[in-house]
Amino acid sequence: MLVPTRRLAILAVLVAVAMLFGPDSWPGVADTLAVGPWDLPGPVVVANVVLLGLAAIDGLLAGKAGSIEIDREMPRAIALNVRGDVTWNLRNPGSVRRTVAFGDEFAPSLRAGVRRARVTLPARGSATVTTEIMPARRGDFVIEDLIVRVEGPLGLGARQHRRSLPALLRVLPPFRSREDAELRIGQSRILEVGLRSSRGLGTGTEFDQLREYVPDDEYRRIDWAATARAGRPIVRTFRAEQNQRVVCLLDNGRVMAGRVANVPRVEHAMDAVLTLARVSTGLGDKCGLVIFDREVRSVVGPAAGRGQLGRITRAMYALQPVLVESDYRNAFATTVSRFRRRAMLVVLTDLVVQAVDESLMPALPLIARTHLVLVGAVRDPEVEGWARAEVNDAEGAHRQAAAIASLAERDQAIARLQSMGATVIDAPPDELATQLADAYLRFKARGRL
Repeated sequence: MLVPTRRLAILAVLVAVAMLFGPDSWPGVADTLAVGPWDLPGPVVVANVVLLGLAAIDGLLAGKAGSIEIDREMPRAIALNVRGDVTWNLRNPGSVRRTVAFGDEFAPSLRAGVRRARVTLPARGSATVTTEIMPARRGDFVIEDLIVRVEGPLGLGARQHRRSLPALLRVLPPFRSREDAELRIGQSRILEVGLRSSRGLGTGTEFDQLREYVPDDEYRRIDWAATARAGRPIVRTFRAEQNQRVVCLLDNGRVMAGRVANVPRVEHAMDAVLTLARVSTGLGDKCGLVIFDREVRSVVGPAAGRGQLGRITRAMYALQPVLVESDYRNAFATTVSRFRRRAMLVVLTDLVVQAVDESLMPALPLIARTHLVLVGAVRDPEVEGWARAEVNDAEGAHRQAAAIASLAERDQAIARLQSMGATVIDAPPDELATQLADAYLRFKARGRL
């Protein structure tokens, strides 16, 4: 397809200006201004015809845009707000130098540094163009068509071709607490090995082996039957139990759409889910996920191994909060029916008093009878700052009173949940994931799972 170029437009404007404001010797200019804009003088018509003719000839000399070889290299998946590289490789198979411009279909939320570029390809030569993207939104991004334009020798006309280069980019939730998760896995392994080698006592309740008593051993660890058979003190050693289950119940309802630290609460909860998944599977346990709002959106069965973190990530990456009230009873009933074996259930939600009193607490007995329940929520540091701030005006006083009342109601909701047997972690956004992981490790060490 023949298309005009920017150079042609600029040249046409310059010719028009020259004819309009040029010397009086230009024939027909005065008559044009007197008669009207539709009665064009001969020189203007001739100039336009000449320009269009040159552009057409130039475009034909440009060659076929479809002959330019171009491909796009980009990651299949990238985390939110993480930089990634996109590379276009162009090659000119012809024997004439070509000036090539191209434009790619990138969504604005990908925040690409370059969407359009213009390069000169020597005969049978190639070129590479690279840009960075830093996605600002999670989900799937389908990138299909790429427009290629080859300019003529004069740069007045070009030939354009639409090429299909389908690609799918998945923007995943960021795993901000990855280093903290790896640190806790390493510490737990070192602690277990150290205890077993120095005292024979692992950090769990699963029987490991029998061995001879040493002075540092606890008397309650002595196996009296084995002692009688051996004729010398024999103790039991234990190791941290494995193959236990952690199931995260991620609330995706209205209360999780609120922003804390300029990020929706559900984003902080996703980081906590990834941390728990990495720590638990890294220590030999199984981790699963239930996503719910008014209905159960997704269920990932508990499993161990490195692949489970990827499965949980794929279940969450396109998740967006739904502005409806969450049905805790339905979510808990589904969880109990699917996972009958005792597990640690981590409910990630917000402690809004109305939602806690009317929905969460009535449904809590469904899971509290059989499972160990841990409730995790994000506490807003800005509200706490308002409650502690010095007040100098009426507006500040009202804001402080509202903040104090909100925090008091939140503490009351926590107390009511604790009275029903749940453990509650209400932490700032940058501490929620690590505090939940520490709670899991404490429960595991005490054999409560």
